[in-house]
Amino acid sequence: AAVLRADGLPVTIGGVEKMSKSKNNGVDPQQIIDAYGADTARLFMMFASPPEQSLEWSDAGVEGAHRFLRRLWRTVYEFKNSGGTTAAFGGSQDALGKELKDLRHKLHSTIAKVSDDYDRRQQFNTAIAAVMELLNQFDSCNRNGDTSGEQGRAVAQEVLEAAVRLLWPIVPHICEALWSELRPSETLWAAGWPQADEAALVKSEIEIMVQVNGKLRGKITVAADAPKGDIEAAALATEGAVKFMEGKPAKKIIVVPGRLVNIVV
Repeated sequence: AAVLRADGLPVTIGGVEKMSKSKNNGVDPQQIIDAYGADTARLFMMFASPPEQSLEWSDAGVEGAHRFLRRLWRTVYEFKNSGGTTAAFGGSQDALGKELKDLRHKLHSTIAKVSDDYDRRQQFNTAIAAVMELLNQFDSCNRNGDTSGEQGRAVAQEVLEAAVRLLWPIVPHICEALWSELRPSETLWAAGWPQADEAALVKSEIEIMVQVNGKLRGKITVAADAPKGDIEAAALATEGAVKFMEGKPAKKIIVVPGRLVNIVV
């Protein structure tokens, strides 16, 4: 559907144009609402630019916002239709496999970030981006079958409930509808704002990059509390380190905690 400017002239499809009073090229939100719905209009405007900055108009951006909302809708309904809803996860992190642990870590990191973005930072575009990243990781786990089974579905329920609650201030209409599917007997008002689970924010394993003479040659996964000696040994044993060290001994091994190991030869 074509989107019209306030003066009645069409905005070039796929084009980007900065709106200003001097150009008399403001876009009537009603045109977006008629074509895509009010939630798409709200999501696009909040995602396209921080509220204190000028908005660069993009037809592709409007369409992208609409695609994301359709994706969210489809994800919730596919989950529901695949076997019904279940109680959200409420057990111990230790009972989960690595992928589900990582998904819950992403979920509760997202809750903490979005809460801070709304409250202290007032950066709504980054809040939306964080929920998009969460859904990307959820989709990956879903494709790999990690959300099947009782525990997997419980974590999936927790993720989808939180995504709907986090987006509720921006796209209230679709979120109310989706919440009624996820929690038919409870309103969003009664559910309140999601709270980050501190236990889920603690990662038991971390990924560390391995460099040889400052160039990336691989990565390792180690326990979050692994001693320095174990990290060095794991880095030296990687295929990339063995190949690019070319049989030479390490002159120095520099460990940057939680980030990387640089082997100097």
